[in-house]
Amino acid sequence: MKSLTVFFLVMFCLLALAPGLVAAQNPPNSGSNPPNSGSNPPNSGSNPPNSGTALTNPLGASSFEDLLKNIVDWLITIATPIAVGMILIGAFQIIFAGGNPERFATGRKTILYTAIGYAIIVIGWGMVSIIRDVLNVQ
Repeated sequence: MKSLTVFFLVMFCLLALAPGLVAAQNPPNSGSNPPNSGSNPPNSGSNPPNSGTALTNPLGASSFEDLLKNIVDWLITIATPIAVGMILIGAFQIIFAGGNPERFATGRKTILYTAIGYAIIVIGWGMVSIIRDVLNVQ
């Protein structure tokens, strides 16, 4: 039964990470404007040498509130399929308990702890909105 639990957990993790892996393979600038097409030489006089170089923000957030929102959104995106999988595993533990009260209780605890963990993550979403309201006070 433990190997079945590990199998389901690994499968749901792979399914949760698949969109991110596909998005990471696509380049952000798909060839419409090459960085140096030859029309302007690199040092044409008045421009400093690094004027065309720009650093991108790896976090994708311009403020602390945006960073918190991105983190919580990522957690919810990852936690939702894992929570569904763990609830299914808990249900299978209950179904296959075969009258054994300890195995039945294990299934109930699996479902309970999954619900509590997911509720904590969803509460984090509310905390982000509270932090936004506090930081935007003028």
